[in-house]
Amino acid sequence: MANQTAPIELYYWPTPNGWKISIMLEELGAPYEVKYVNIGKGEQFEPDFLNIAPNNRMPAIMDPEGPGGEPISVFESGAILQYLGRKFGKFYPTDERARVEVEQWLFWQIGGLGPMAGQAHHFRQYAPEKIKYGIDRYTNECNRLYGVLNKRLADREFIAGEYSIADMASVGWIKPYKNQGQEIESFPHLKRWFDTLMARPAVQRGVELGQEHRRNIADDQEAQKVLFGQKAR
Repeated sequence: MANQTAPIELYYWPTPNGWKISIMLEELGAPYEVKYVNIGKGEQFEPDFLNIAPNNRMPAIMDPEGPGGEPISVFESGAILQYLGRKFGKFYPTDERARVEVEQWLFWQIGGLGPMAGQAHHFRQYAPEKIKYGIDRYTNECNRLYGVLNKRLADREFIAGEYSIADMASVGWIKPYKNQGQEIESFPHLKRWFDTLMARPAVQRGVELGQEHRRNIADDQEAQKVLFGQKAR
């Protein structure tokens, strides 16, 4: 396990993707310094941030003690989780079969649960027109994914067997289940897992980080323009 002395810089805003990394750092007990990126004000487009996160999305990290002792920046939440898991030797197994179990569920979250839950949230909460097709399409797909995870957790405590970055990646996207139009009680195995994770002190600290900055943007037209009206620059 790495012996980190200098703090890792965490470029962060309190969202489900940001929580993935704050939870991981809290679970590792690694020193880190938070650099808030206010996505409602467009701070994700500032040149200094784009140098480390060219997709203008947070989270990102800057590790001053990267490979070979040289600084390294990492963007994309899944890549950050994998990097930290390899560096610290925790929550990301080295055995190939166990690692594949973690990775396939990590990418299931990145390619499925996150985008679909985000779209369900968008069409239900933020879309200026209540488009029934969009609401139904993403609410139903989100429901399907909840069912997949519920079935997966029927015979195991955590998603990939042992507690891992796959769990950390998913829990933040389940947390706002009401905004996605889901009833968590309909998925008993998922609910048991969710309650177990939310009882972990490191998870609690991770999702509480920066909550004083979090606000509802449903009535903030300027923030919505920044978040939802982006095109190539």
